[in-house]
Amino acid sequence: MGFIKEFKDFAFKGNVIDLAVGVIIGGAFGKIVSSLVEDVITPLLLNPALKAAGAENISKLAWNGVTYGNFLSALISFLCIAMVLFWIIKGANKLSKKEDPAPAGPTADQQLLTEIRDLLKSKNNI
Repeated sequence: MGFIKEFKDFAFKGNVIDLAVGVIIGGAFGKIVSSLVEDVITPLLLNPALKAAGAENISKLAWNGVTYGNFLSALISFLCIAMVLFWIIKGANKLSKKEDPAPAGPTADQQLLTEIRDLLKSKNNI
């Protein structure tokens, strides 16, 4: 019975369930970002830029059997996805930015110490 109880305690801890939810949400969010890059950004921005550079079919570029075009294609895709994630996270942070609370006044101890300091200063000036 000890093993089953240990496994139950491990599997149903809050952080394990939170991790599972995070992985599932991350997978779904990854599909959204990939679709945004592949279906919106690539046709609107990347394809015209590649046409202007004369490299419409970048993934087929090769030199002595090394298909460096695949690497360039993956690199460009990564940079696009990273930029989109940066914009999304920056926007989300701006929306959820909390205002800093106003600084609290001095504590009772600090107030008492300030009064003592002021009394000592006034006695030394006399």
